[in-house]
Amino acid sequence: MRTAIVWFRRDLRVADHPALRAARGCDRLIPVYIHGPDEDAPWAAGAASRWWLHHSLSALQHALGRRGSRLLICKGPATEALLQLAREADATALFWSGDLPEPAARRQAAQVRSALQVAGISCHEFGGYLLHIPEALRTRGGQPFRVFTPFWKALQQSAPPSDPQPAPRALPPVPGQLHSLPLAALELLPRIRWDSGLAASWRPGEPGARKRLAEFAATALADYPEGRDHPAETGTSRLSPHLHFGEITPRQILHVVDREVAMSPSLLRGAEAFTRQLGWREFGAYLLHHFPHTPEAPLDRRFEQFRWRHDYAPLYDAWRHGATGYPIVDAGLRELWHTGWMHNRVRLLAASLLVKNLRVPWQEGARWFWDTLVDADLGNNTLGWQWVAGCGADAAPFFRVFNPVLQAQRHDPQGRYVRRWLPELAGLPDRWLARPWAAPATVLASAGVVLGRDYPQPVVPFAPSRQEALDAWHQSVRSPRVHGPG
Repeated sequence: MRTAIVWFRRDLRVADHPALRAARGCDRLIPVYIHGPDEDAPWAAGAASRWWLHHSLSALQHALGRRGSRLLICKGPATEALLQLAREADATALFWSGDLPEPAARRQAAQVRSALQVAGISCHEFGGYLLHIPEALRTRGGQPFRVFTPFWKALQQSAPPSDPQPAPRALPPVPGQLHSLPLAALELLPRIRWDSGLAASWRPGEPGARKRLAEFAATALADYPEGRDHPAETGTSRLSPHLHFGEITPRQILHVVDREVAMSPSLLRGAEAFTRQLGWREFGAYLLHHFPHTPEAPLDRRFEQFRWRHDYAPLYDAWRHGATGYPIVDAGLRELWHTGWMHNRVRLLAASLLVKNLRVPWQEGARWFWDTLVDADLGNNTLGWQWVAGCGADAAPFFRVFNPVLQAQRHDPQGRYVRRWLPELAGLPDRWLARPWAAPATVLASAGVVLGRDYPQPVVPFAPSRQEALDAWHQSVRSPRVHGPG
């Protein structure tokens, strides 16, 4: 009798799961999740991600239980836990999803593979997290891509993904003598419960991912090219946390999008724009694979010399708490704290204000997002922050500084997003909502707003702080005494 272990990592689903599907050829199948935050250091999951993980594992437990199986939960290190489980179950094979791009995940997989093979256990790795193998895509010169457009063209020209596979109807039972920790033993939920906003906003797990995709395809795909830029609208898919935890695969998403376009060709423009965003996810993972130092250091080595503000702690605290005095940015930070998510357009504005106008190191912002986002993904997070800071691959030039007033007037013209998250400003007319400091005293009084009491003045003036950032860039990054791009 051949017994296989299926090691669940960030692939918390039963449908379109190549490792699970391959392991079904064995007589006995043992699903296991191993919790080892120490092995993920220095990027162990943040508080919002831990909340999501708890509920995603609960959903996976239910899905496996419905199929006659159960999920074993263990604490790491992974190598020790898997070796012990293999001995207890007399397992001869290990199956897992091996295409996670994080350096810690790759190190962990290599250690597991080496130790189990020495123990005589065959190891079988499969994909599913990504559409492509990062090693398979290179420039004509054999180097990793550092610009998105040629990367995206190469990815589109590669073999299309195969059709997603359905979930198994039944799985063999797990021997009763095999011990599992209760999910609560992982202590993923906060002790002081601050997560009511997350619970009201999200449904973690595979069923929630399928529902989210169906709703997006039916209501927002057609208008996605324009709708995705308006934070007050439901114009984005909000699939990012489901993708990060592997509750749905990118090829499942493409399959649904292609099916919708086949039934309604008018959706093609929206589908192409949305698919390109999946390409950016792939690019973030690709860069992390090839440049594993970038979560901590700039890809463009010139920025190692950049002169950040020395006394930035008060400004950083104001930014984190949504008290910068720039309403569109503050609304985004409050949305983040309440729901564990921030609209992508507003992420760009918040990041630009922090890095450019406040001159706080981009790593500080990346760490805050890592702790507070339910979709915190090391590749995407690093790509986004280095893009805004101008120090990464395919980065925006440093002198591109988003004006939060103009951006608010363009993307939230009626102020519905700002009014939702900053109710203290709800009474201001649209004309002044993006710049309350410029409103006449009579307008502020009529709206019941006292600046400095109900809402702060800007922590820095926009134009002078922009010029200070450009001066710092010219004096340090553009100096001929420092390195060129690495």
